[in-house]
Amino acid sequence: MPLVLTSAPAREPVSVSEAKQYLRIDSAVEDPVVASLILAARLHIEGALDIAMVTQSWKLLLDRWPEDGRVEIPLGPLQSVDSVTVYGADDVAQAVPESSYLVDLSSLRPRLVRHAGAVWPMPGRPVNGIEIAVTAGYGDTPETVPQPIRQALLMLVAHWYEQREPVVLEEPDALPHGVADLLAPYRAVRL
Repeated sequence: MPLVLTSAPAREPVSVSEAKQYLRIDSAVEDPVVASLILAARLHIEGALDIAMVTQSWKLLLDRWPEDGRVEIPLGPLQSVDSVTVYGADDVAQAVPESSYLVDLSSLRPRLVRHAGAVWPMPGRPVNGIEIAVTAGYGDTPETVPQPIRQALLMLVAHWYEQREPVVLEEPDALPHGVADLLAPYRAVRL
């Protein structure tokens, strides 16, 4: 069940100037490095937490419908399900009507739930025959991202800025103290 990014966030959750202030950098010489570290830290945290920080658009691709009629969306916080499309064997797209499903945003993991009695068309493609377009993220601006996540991102940027070698041999998975603690409340519990 692959997720494919279709529209990246318009802005990063932390600006280069905010990161430079945190790092105590005065010149613009390091701006490209800081910008790339912000991007890498955002992607790292989003991947670790299965979240989108600032509003982004994604496609969830499925081969088949789950038998119970509940499709878990492995990305949060979900803002909306924009469309559900099924592709036939002839590659012709068929929209699934919104009246045939409910979007559950209040579950721990957002999900798409088939209404009782509704029949969803079966895909004709053997692979990725179902496409669910979603919008996810805390909001359109950096200020909508919870402050502990933004702080963890800044701490990760600072750590990577200071530790530029790819691996510290003594501690291969070392992260700055506190980053995991700041992110813990946002981590989905898996049973």
